[in-house]
Amino acid sequence: MTTTGAGPGTGAGHGASAPGQAIGAWESLFRAQVALAREFAAGNIWDELSPYEYDVLYTLSTAPEGLRSTELNRLVLLTQSGVSRMIARLNDRGLIERRTDPDDARAHRIALTEAGHELQRAVGRRHARQIVQAMTRALDADSLRQLDELCTKLRTAADAASEARNSTTDTEKDHETP
Repeated sequence: MTTTGAGPGTGAGHGASAPGQAIGAWESLFRAQVALAREFAAGNIWDELSPYEYDVLYTLSTAPEGLRSTELNRLVLLTQSGVSRMIARLNDRGLIERRTDPDDARAHRIALTEAGHELQRAVGRRHARQIVQAMTRALDADSLRQLDELCTKLRTAADAASEARNSTTDTEKDHETP
């Protein structure tokens, strides 16, 4: 994900216009996420996982019935081919398994194995401590609540916009002539 290229010093306090504030807020959010992601990745908590592999295991841990690869792809920050390669590697290591989808016998769901659950929980406990330390050194409880609410609003609006784009694309496809 790239930023606007507006340059350094484009913080939320710069530019009184709504577009300037939006760009500044995005730059601040993006830079904070990059800094924290780098800090987390540098931590000695991952065992034999990469942070991206842990993200896949964590995401699968929230879906007891497993996820289709397309669903998993929407929930993690990897390309479709990156998700496919990671699924193969994690499967080869015995951390995930492919199960027949009960709703469509032609499809598969990806789910954690018991070894995958155990590793995710062990790394997850260490990562949770890492997150708490990083987030609470700068933010108090009220700020954390506000940040959570703001990020939820942004994610909800982005999901709605994505659904609208997909709906428009589907409608356009329905009206194409063969």
